[in-house]
Amino acid sequence: MSLRSNRPFRRLVTSAAAIVAAGVLVVGCTSNDPEETSDSDDAGEEESTDNGGAAASGNDEPGETVTIGFSGPLADHGWLAAVNSSAIAEAESYEDIDLRTAEATNDASLQISQIETFINEGVDAIVLLPTDGAQLTEIATRAMDEGIIVVNVDREFSSPFAARTTVLGDNYGMGVSAGTYACQLIEENNIADPVIAEIAGIDSLPLTQDRSQGFEDALSACDQTVDNRVAAEFTVESGEEQASNLLQAAPQIDIIWNHDDDQGVGVKQAFENASRDEFFFLGGAGSCNAMQWIQDGEMEATVLYPPTQAADGIRLARLLAQDKGMSDLVQVSVPRRIVLDAPVVTADNVDQYVDLCFES
Repeated sequence: MSLRSNRPFRRLVTSAAAIVAAGVLVVGCTSNDPEETSDSDDAGEEESTDNGGAAASGNDEPGETVTIGFSGPLADHGWLAAVNSSAIAEAESYEDIDLRTAEATNDASLQISQIETFINEGVDAIVLLPTDGAQLTEIATRAMDEGIIVVNVDREFSSPFAARTTVLGDNYGMGVSAGTYACQLIEENNIADPVIAEIAGIDSLPLTQDRSQGFEDALSACDQTVDNRVAAEFTVESGEEQASNLLQAAPQIDIIWNHDDDQGVGVKQAFENASRDEFFFLGGAGSCNAMQWIQDGEMEATVLYPPTQAADGIRLARLLAQDKGMSDLVQVSVPRRIVLDAPVVTADNVDQYVDLCFES
């Protein structure tokens, strides 16, 4: 099945450099110690004290061993599985990290007891993606009060005192990226009175609401609105069911944005079942399936929601526990809140992002 591809060219809406920069912010974390002057420096040249120069690169070198406790979500779909696996792989890449992993869970009570165990063991840092940010706030605050660094991932706590730093994907930004790209497609292809459809995730979740709001706001910039909308449940089965309902309700569609590439497996099956391919198909999250569909010309684009957030959390926990900072910043420290970029992946740049994909 080949989806609509009668566009003159593609352009990347969100700069590819942005997510690379976000990665460098963590990958290029540097110590507070200035780089030593090389013997080849000019004899009469004074050593620069300007923080705007090239950063040192000592943070990836082995340091004092730190013990990090990691508590992640039950891997009931591909993105969550990638969250856990990327965090564990990142910890294993450092010989100075002693990682202790808790059983993956969607049970807030169990996760609270896991954090209590980490506290009793006296770990240096805890990285967790909470099952529920509000319910885990009290125990995370207790860990912080006892001198344990807490790195919060993806779902925020309800108090700023519960974590030293928070690493987030950009749900609203996903919607903005998808909507901005949709506007671009409309302009490039001279689509008059376009019919725009949206297949959301679970409507009761704030992340779904943020994605939809971002999509709506971006579309309004080019005087467009969503004409047909359904909500699935981030599963293959629900994606197929809701996409089928959508196709029955709308005999002609120009652009469809599906929030989640895991449920996108079912969404695409519904397209094939109905023999419908007249539209530009946009996805969300960045699964390996989506990357392959883009490469094969069966999908126009997807918007990244990085599953590497917990891996970034591991790196930041190590950095903080070793009392290091980021010398790329004027204030050599670790920011209290890091929001990762949500770039659009198309056939033009898919090779830059395919290594970040996750299996559905």
